[in-house]
Amino acid sequence: MTLPIDLALLAEGTLLIMVTMARLHDTVDEILPGIIADRRFLHENPELAFQEVKTAKFVAERLASLGVEDIRTGINKTGVTGLIRGTGSGPGSDRVVLVRADMDALPILEENDVDYKSQNAGTMHACGHDAHTAILLGLARVLVDRRDQFAGTVKVLFQPAEELPPGGAEGMIREGVLEDPRVDAVFGLHMAQDLPVGKVSVGPGPVMAAADAFRITIQGKGGHAAYPSY
Repeated sequence: MTLPIDLALLAEGTLLIMVTMARLHDTVDEILPGIIADRRFLHENPELAFQEVKTAKFVAERLASLGVEDIRTGINKTGVTGLIRGTGSGPGSDRVVLVRADMDALPILEENDVDYKSQNAGTMHACGHDAHTAILLGLARVLVDRRDQFAGTVKVLFQPAEELPPGGAEGMIREGVLEDPRVDAVFGLHMAQDLPVGKVSVGPGPVMAAADAFRITIQGKGGHAAYPSY
């Protein structure tokens, strides 16, 4: 039986997507050891908000080695961006999508006993920013290698000072990261410990964004410091 043309095209398109996804998974599996190595290097060398000098240098050099274009550094002190221009045909050639990861660590003393433990005393990647940065570098590699398979432009953005209110994003926006070229959509990136390995969750609007204040009142009895039992 001959399928109607629309169903035939749908079946062909579905098969193409399945084949493409399988190849993409193979590519990710191939580069995963490099992503893990980058993450561990960054974990071992954490830097606080607006002090991500070595991190930004590492990111910029890695982007350049991958073939990412128009790499810009020093945005809002230590931010980094780069462009990956698709050379494929099809709709969306004038569209720009931005993917963002944060780079800063926290003022925490690491107690983990691992080979890649923080070498900066009192500073630790305890919120996954080392992984975010490594993942985005891995994404950049995949997109550069497959730029002939998509139209449009992807801007990768590495943000400083996410942990320091109001955050490094505002300063980067003021310095024009959403322009030249103008960005049409932004995807943030954050680890989620409740998701199975290999799965992602996507949702519009703020995700994992929370700020709150609370007061603790302790009621007790007064006493002399030398004799607290009296």
